[in-house]
Amino acid sequence: MKRTITTIAALVLALVLTPATANADFDELHPDVEYALEALPGGFAVNDTTAVWPALGMILEAGSESASLRAVGSCATGTYCAYASPNLQGSKLTFTICTTVSTAALQSVGSIANGRSFGSVRARNSSGTTLATAGANGSANVGAGTTNLLCTL
Repeated sequence: MKRTITTIAALVLALVLTPATANADFDELHPDVEYALEALPGGFAVNDTTAVWPALGMILEAGSESASLRAVGSCATGTYCAYASPNLQGSKLTFTICTTVSTAALQSVGSIANGRSFGSVRARNSSGTTLATAGANGSANVGAGTTNLLCTL
């Protein structure tokens, strides 16, 4: 529950703070946060291990071991997620807007989760080929090459 509150607080901060204010003086950003902020414009660090992209409805939790209200693994109910490692492990991107989203903020995608009670999430490569699909409240390990996720209703 504490992690859910932290995640919600991060999203609220994202809507209130400007990037210059939010990136102020962290001891040392997690390497995955640094990579993501460089790879995908429009985001900013909320703390050492969390970055947000308000316009994309996306949150990165580096090295996430979240204990939030979960539908699948650490992927919260009503969201869908991409993980850096197989079996829903490692740094995690969380998405709240159902559309096609880039996974460029992760160096690689090892698994996906669909925390929604409907629809599916497809891990796809740059040519649009589906590499794995996670149905409602499901997950899937993904092979190399995922560049985006397609969320369907």
